[in-house]
Amino acid sequence: MSTRQKYIRNFAIVAHIDHGKSTLADRIMEMTNTISKREAQDQLLDDLSVEKAHGVTVKSRTVRNYYVDEHGDEYQYNLIDTPGHVDFNYEVSRSLSATDGVLLLVDATKGVQAQTVANYRLAKEANLVMIPIVNKIDTAAAEVENTITQLGDLDEAFTPDRILKISAKSGLNVSEVLTAIRDQIPAPTGDAQANLQALVFDSKFDPYKGVIVQARLVDGTLKNNDQILFMANQVKSGIKEMGVFAPLMTPIKELKAGDVGFIVTGIKNPEAVKVGDTITLAKHPVTEALPGYQDVEPMVYAGLYPRGSEFKDLKVGIEKLALNDAAFQYEPEQSEALGMGFRGGFLGIFHLQIIRERLQQEFGLDVLTTMPNSTYRVTVKNQDEPVYVENPTQFPDYGQIIEVQEPYMLAKMTMPNEMLNDVMRLAESRRGELVDLETIGAMLLVTYRMPISEIAYDFFNELKSVSHGFATLSTTFDQYQFSDLVRIDIAIDYAKIDALTFVTHRLKATRMGIELVDKLKDLIPRKLQAMPVQAIIEGRAVARADVPPLRKAQASGTKISKKQQQMRRQGLKKSDIELPQSVFDAILEMNSN
Repeated sequence: MSTRQKYIRNFAIVAHIDHGKSTLADRIMEMTNTISKREAQDQLLDDLSVEKAHGVTVKSRTVRNYYVDEHGDEYQYNLIDTPGHVDFNYEVSRSLSATDGVLLLVDATKGVQAQTVANYRLAKEANLVMIPIVNKIDTAAAEVENTITQLGDLDEAFTPDRILKISAKSGLNVSEVLTAIRDQIPAPTGDAQANLQALVFDSKFDPYKGVIVQARLVDGTLKNNDQILFMANQVKSGIKEMGVFAPLMTPIKELKAGDVGFIVTGIKNPEAVKVGDTITLAKHPVTEALPGYQDVEPMVYAGLYPRGSEFKDLKVGIEKLALNDAAFQYEPEQSEALGMGFRGGFLGIFHLQIIRERLQQEFGLDVLTTMPNSTYRVTVKNQDEPVYVENPTQFPDYGQIIEVQEPYMLAKMTMPNEMLNDVMRLAESRRGELVDLETIGAMLLVTYRMPISEIAYDFFNELKSVSHGFATLSTTFDQYQFSDLVRIDIAIDYAKIDALTFVTHRLKATRMGIELVDKLKDLIPRKLQAMPVQAIIEGRAVARADVPPLRKAQASGTKISKKQQQMRRQGLKKSDIELPQSVFDAILEMNSN
C-alpha cells in the first residue's frame, strides 16, 4: 500500500428511508469544508426532483471530502450515497462494490426497520466493515437504549461501546463519525503501477458530453490523455475530461488505485457502456475483467406509450434513462389502441412510478403506462418447447393451453414475535406457501414461496403497514410453478382493447372483472352513443356495464336494432377510443387488493 492510499477511505451510508442518511451526508460535507455555508442546502446529494418530492434517494451519488484530523494529517473521504427503498437494492449493491466500509444509520425514534436489516445483509455479504450509528438522539421521542439493544440483536459485534450516538441535523457528535471512519474503515488496497482495472458503478448520459461513467480504480493509474477500453462490449474511447465530485464536477489530470472519480467518454451511443463493466487501458489491457454485477432481472413489465408527444422523443428519453438506471430494461412494442410504444421491465411498482416521473420531469414527456405484469411460461398444444409470455396480449388462447407456470420467489421476512400472525395472514392472502420458520435472536425469520405477481405490486407496502415498519423483506428467484391463470380481455364498444388485457388467477378473475367494469364505466370518456364495457374470460363475458352517452338520443321514428348498431361500429377504429391514465390505474388498484 502506498503512502497516498493510506489516507484514502471509501465508504457508503446505508439506512432505512427517512432515518437521516442524506442529512448526515450534508453534515459530513460541511464539517470537512467540502461545501461552504452559502452552498449548503438540505439533501444536497438528492439532486433529482423525484428524490426531493418522495424523500427517497433513488440514484447513487459520490462526493470527495477532505478531513484533517487532530494530528494535522489530511484524509481523502470518498462518500458514495445509496438509495433507501427496497425497489432500489440493485443501486445499493452497486455502490457497496465500490466501497471498503459502511455507516449503518438507525433512527432512535423508529429503531431497526425493514431496510436497515436488508442493507446490513448486503454489507455483510460484501464483507464490509460496518460502523453502527444511532441518529436523532436529541428528539423527544428518541428511544436510544432500545435502539442500541435492537442493533445488538442484529449483530453481536454491535456492542454498546461501538455504537455511535449522534444528531445529524444539529451536528451533535458527528465529529466522532469522522474519527471512526478514519480508524475503523480500511484504506483501499491496489497497485498503482499495475495494469489499469477500474469498476464502473454508475453512468449517465449528457447530450453534449456523451456517456459519463463513475468508476472506482482498483489497480493502475489513469491519465487524462489515455485511451481506454470498456471490456464488456470492447468499446474504445478517449477521455474528454475526468475528475472527482467535490460535490460539483472538478477536473483533475490523474486518478490512481483507490480513487473514485468520473470519466467523460464522449461516447454518443447510450447502450455501449455497461454498468458493472471493467475499464482498462487500450494499449495494455488486462486479461480478466473484475467480478461484475449479475444482470438485474425485472420483477414486473408494463407498456410505456407517448401521450401528447412524439414516439421518437420517447425513444430518445428512454434510451438515456436506461443508461442512468441499470435495472430498467425496454424493447419496442405496438398496440392497436395506443400505437407505437415500449415494453419496460421494472423492479417493482415504485420503480415504475419513478421512471414515469423522471421521463416527465427530465425530458418533458407525458407517458401513459399500461397494466404491469410478470413473465409466464406456457405449455401450448403441438409445441415441444414452452412459450415465455411477457405481454398479456401474447397469452395463448385458452383452447391451446396445456399448462401455465409463473415465477415464484422465496420471500424472507424478519419480524418481532408479536407480528407473526399478521404477516402470515398477509402472505397467505397473496397465495404464499410457508417454507420455513426459524428464530434469530429475538426475531423470527419466516420464508414463504410466493408468485412474483403477488409481491411486485404493493406487498412491501402492505408488509410495512401490518408490521408497523419492523418487518424486513428480501426476495430471491425460486422456480416456475403451476398456476391456474386466465387472461381477462376488456372490450369497449365490442372492440377488444389490447392495452387493457391482463392475466390473473382464476379464483380472483370473475370478482375483478365485475369490479373493474363497474369502475371503467365512469372513467372512459363518453361519446354520443352508449358504449358497453365487457370483461371477457375464455370467450365468455363475465361482466358488462354501459358508458352512458353524452346526451340522450333524440326521439326517432325507427328503432335501431342491436345488430345494426354493431355493424355500424365495426367501421370505427379502436384508436378512436381515448384512454386516460386513470383507466390503467383502476386496473392496478384491482390487482393489489
